[in-house]
Amino acid sequence: MLDRPVSEFSKPTRRLPNQRWQIYPQKPEFAQKLAVLMNVSPIISQLLINRGMETPEQAQAFLEPESLVLPSPLEDFPDLAISLELLQNAIASQTKIAICGDYDADGMTSTALLLRSLRTLGAQVDYAIPSRMHEGYGINKRIVEEFHSEGVGLILTVDNGISAFEPVARARELGLAVIITDHHDIPQKLPPANAILNPKLIAESSPYRGVAGVGVAYILAVSLAQQLGETKGLIQPMLALFTLGTIADLAPLTGVNRRWVKRGLQHLPKSNLAGIQALIQVGGVQARGEERAGEQGSRGAGEEISNPKSKIQNPKSLKPEDIGFRLGPRINAIGRIGNPQTVIELLTTDDMGVALERAMQCEQINASRQEMCQQIEQEAIAYVESEFVTSLQQDRVLIVVQPNWHHGVIGIVASRLVERYGVPVFIGTYEDGEHIRGSARSIPEFNVFEALEYCHDLLGKYGGHKAAGGFSLPAENLQVLRSRLIEFANQCLEPQHLKPLLKIDAEVNLDQINQQLYQQLNALHPCGMDNPDPVFWTANVQVVEQKIVGKGHIKLTIAQTIDNQDYRIKAIAWRWGDYFRLPPRVDVAYKLRENYFNGNTTIELELVGARLPIQIQQFFASSPIQSSTTFEYNQRQYTCGFYKNGIEAELRIKNSEGKVLAMQPGHIIGLLGTNRQNAKEVDISQPQYDSIIQAALQALSVKS
Repeated sequence: MLDRPVSEFSKPTRRLPNQRWQIYPQKPEFAQKLAVLMNVSPIISQLLINRGMETPEQAQAFLEPESLVLPSPLEDFPDLAISLELLQNAIASQTKIAICGDYDADGMTSTALLLRSLRTLGAQVDYAIPSRMHEGYGINKRIVEEFHSEGVGLILTVDNGISAFEPVARARELGLAVIITDHHDIPQKLPPANAILNPKLIAESSPYRGVAGVGVAYILAVSLAQQLGETKGLIQPMLALFTLGTIADLAPLTGVNRRWVKRGLQHLPKSNLAGIQALIQVGGVQARGEERAGEQGSRGAGEEISNPKSKIQNPKSLKPEDIGFRLGPRINAIGRIGNPQTVIELLTTDDMGVALERAMQCEQINASRQEMCQQIEQEAIAYVESEFVTSLQQDRVLIVVQPNWHHGVIGIVASRLVERYGVPVFIGTYEDGEHIRGSARSIPEFNVFEALEYCHDLLGKYGGHKAAGGFSLPAENLQVLRSRLIEFANQCLEPQHLKPLLKIDAEVNLDQINQQLYQQLNALHPCGMDNPDPVFWTANVQVVEQKIVGKGHIKLTIAQTIDNQDYRIKAIAWRWGDYFRLPPRVDVAYKLRENYFNGNTTIELELVGARLPIQIQQFFASSPIQSSTTFEYNQRQYTCGFYKNGIEAELRIKNSEGKVLAMQPGHIIGLLGTNRQNAKEVDISQPQYDSIIQAALQALSVKS
């Protein structure tokens, strides 16, 4: 028999994605009942159930957000009335108003929204944004003092300020009025502002509860325009900026966010804002960005690969990912490594020439940011592989600190390391020889903010929430911080948590995937945070073609035989080059995507997960070694069984002439011959080999 050592097989494929699959419990009876009541397919009703819809009324409100009856914001935000009064008085008396913004997409779109609206309403208004590099997040005493020296009478914070007790207290000492508009978590002690607008301070049942900073700014601006009777020409530009900021900041697409974003996406392609048109033109927005590996933290949208040939394919309606993955990064890149003034000018100018100049600057800086991310990611992986990869299961957290990394982009790299290694990641770089500044990204079972609090005595400034955070510390504390974070991780994480969690909605077969299903899925859009794109899975498909395209993506064709009929569909697996080649048989998890090419529209799969079929996993994990049986295939007799070879089991299939085909789980290459010395390597994904392997597994299944 073939008893050459395992090591003499060709180099095996890299492991498949290291994932935990969590498939929603299927409720076929309820789904069928809801489908009839809502006049949708049972697949769509199951998706609604997965998203928390328990009644037809809830499903109706979700599918038709315009039917939602909204309370007046004045009822839900206790300080909105006084905020409007302060702004009206400032406009009437021409008191100088100053906006203090933030350097991420939410903060910059909020700043632009209020600048545009207040100027249109006759206010004397300017703005400032703290330096990411030198000052960090939020209003500070320097900005307050500067505003005072410039004769400002009213400060308006956007996307920050809720934790800025001392700067706000200083502003009040100097006689300045302060309105805080923010959406971040509430501290124990609120700053002494004249008014605070924050959805975290209102009832949890309020439809306004999930708005981001730009949502609070939008509510304030619309309310002010309505009070002054000056809404004409204001609402749609503000809605465009709200939509851009809400999606780019990964705010939950529920409640009013869902209603307003859905409306905004319809208007965005035809927006009369020069900056939006310039971004669409320069960014080459299309329905599918070419890179899907995104930053899943709290501050900003995902990243994409620039594709100069990509142009907007369907201008009638943009989907959130068109903004989040195409327009959002161009804005966020400025906040990370550029000057936020570029974005403010882009979004407030009415001059198309200026807008195109600023959009080109965004494009160039985004390209630099992409290169920087790629380089830092490669360096970080090399460092982890040499220093920490063997201890990850014991440490359960990854702390990576190196000099000369740009701290404006390390949060994106942290997200990619989480995706790669499946553990929480704390990544930092030296600001000087004595201090480290970093970002953290997490997995569902690990709370970043609690971890930072656990280490508070070792840190300088820190902040964040469950999924993401930022921190600084004296460099001399690094080793103690590493030990403390490992201690914390081992208290809250079990070994099974150290695999990225993939939530899957439902199982479908390839014969169910068509244009009709795809169109029905549109009822769930806009998808994003708290309303994710539907993820389906199909069991035991055959990979019939696969090749590497672009920068490490796998383009493939998969097949499934149903009632003796072969169904095939094309798929793409973004940034899966490490997993090439995929095994011949896999379970796949995916999203559905439209592909436009040469005027034709087809439905394709975007793979988000793959695993060995359960049947094969169980065989190789539990079958007794030397377990064997006989079977007939194409009118010929074969024997097959599982045999120990090194540390793994392998399946061997022998014909009547003594030739043996040997394969191991996850390998694309098998051995064929009468003994290992003369055996040749064969691609077992080829139909003639795959078919006989499936027949052997079926025979062993019947025997067991």
